[in-house]
Amino acid sequence: MSDTIQLKSRSGGRAARVALRSAPLAEDKRPVRAGMPGGRLKVLTDAEVLRIHHAALDALEQIGLSQAPQSGIEIMTRAGAILGDDGRLRFPRALVEDMLAKAARDITLFGRDPKYDLHLSGTNVHFGTAGAAVHIVDLATNTYRDSTAQDLFDAARITHNLENVHFFQRAMVCRDVLDNLEMDLNTIYACCSGTTKHVGTSFSDPSHVAPGFDMIHRIAGGEAAWRARPFISNSNCFVVPPMKFAEESCMAMESCIRGGMPVLLLSAGQAGATAPAPIALAIVQAVAECLAGVVYVNAMAPGHPAIFGTWPFVSDLRTGAMSGGSAEQALLTAGCAQMHHFYGLPGGAAAGISDSKLPDMQAGWEQGITNVLAGLSGLNMVYEAVGMHASLLGFCLESLVLGDDILGQVMRCVRGIDVTEDSTSIEAMKAVCLDGAGHYLGSDQTLQLMQTEYIYPVLGNRMSPKEWVEADRPMLLDKAIARKNTILAKAGRQIDVDVDAAIRADYRIYFE
Repeated sequence: MSDTIQLKSRSGGRAARVALRSAPLAEDKRPVRAGMPGGRLKVLTDAEVLRIHHAALDALEQIGLSQAPQSGIEIMTRAGAILGDDGRLRFPRALVEDMLAKAARDITLFGRDPKYDLHLSGTNVHFGTAGAAVHIVDLATNTYRDSTAQDLFDAARITHNLENVHFFQRAMVCRDVLDNLEMDLNTIYACCSGTTKHVGTSFSDPSHVAPGFDMIHRIAGGEAAWRARPFISNSNCFVVPPMKFAEESCMAMESCIRGGMPVLLLSAGQAGATAPAPIALAIVQAVAECLAGVVYVNAMAPGHPAIFGTWPFVSDLRTGAMSGGSAEQALLTAGCAQMHHFYGLPGGAAAGISDSKLPDMQAGWEQGITNVLAGLSGLNMVYEAVGMHASLLGFCLESLVLGDDILGQVMRCVRGIDVTEDSTSIEAMKAVCLDGAGHYLGSDQTLQLMQTEYIYPVLGNRMSPKEWVEADRPMLLDKAIARKNTILAKAGRQIDVDVDAAIRADYRIYFE
């Protein structure tokens, strides 16, 4: 009899919980959301942060950077950089400190829909895509094929429908578009057609920036509307590690700044190859290179929105191959986040990369570990967080869908534990242990918190083995494929029909 009573009680509690979960929550009541503050994890001590800072300043004063374009030399030397006989620009400490004082803080990266605005202040955390994968993972055949403009558009549409992927930076190269200008334009249009979240792109040639802005202004509804809410940022590899400027990228960056586009100052050395092997010294080089970018940007346009993109990668020192899913990568990214906080600058770095070729167990642990450390460290912009395989060579749409579940769990870790007077009161314990049913399943407190303090996977399976068998043994990848197909079947374009028709009349667009 007692077993029967207990089962009925549990069943009733479960029914109540299911009913409560079906009710939508207001944004501010959801257990996780974009921009939640992290920063609880510190992989560097305060003394270690200072040591890295001073080493970076030493590198800028004593080594400097070579191969700046003439326009950049003029901009930076006017501000106080010193051009040596060896052609290297060196940066006195006082100059770096002056430019840091002018640098933009607490910036907002706008979405075309204001509900997707990203507020980059403090330790607010945002996860999104990025990269330049040249392949798409085809799970129907477990093979890799060239990525296309249609794949990029589909990835943007999927991202638009994922709650825990907060922005969409170009994740793959449109390899079916052979003309480089057409490829840059199709990249912009595929991203903006797929989502109204903030978009990141890149230009392969500085001469492509002006035609790119022509298209962007049409999407925005005019240049004034664009400048009021710039919804695209330029991912700019302005340096070629170690300690060299990338001339064409610098020129493209200058044009983007003049056009009112936020920039990501991206330093992407690879520890053991184009960056030093010690993790700490790899961070030193990345910080030095990005500080040079801070000087560059603020000498040209004080206070222009720029993201401090220390983005060092890791080599497998046995082979020299990149190892983006490694523990060392997770530590590099977390350490870089601390340096961003030290300078008080909006920062971004990479996490979530998998070296695995498919969305398997290896991909799960690599994406989980690196994203958790990035989030807990309070990294403002976590790039390449979902979908990336084969050490950035491949992108998988199903992995993008699965990554939404991963990032939901990661953001729950970022949120941490709410320790308040209410959450530590023993009154609920008294009610259950002294007067109640001996469990908390149907208690008012449990029902009140089950949606606001707990997050549940969309695809992740929490069935018992018996339930799993009775449900015909559902497999995770099958569910990911089904959700991908459902999203794409319903997702439309995020561009006004008339604007879309006009742009397609004037440009060669490679996706449907």
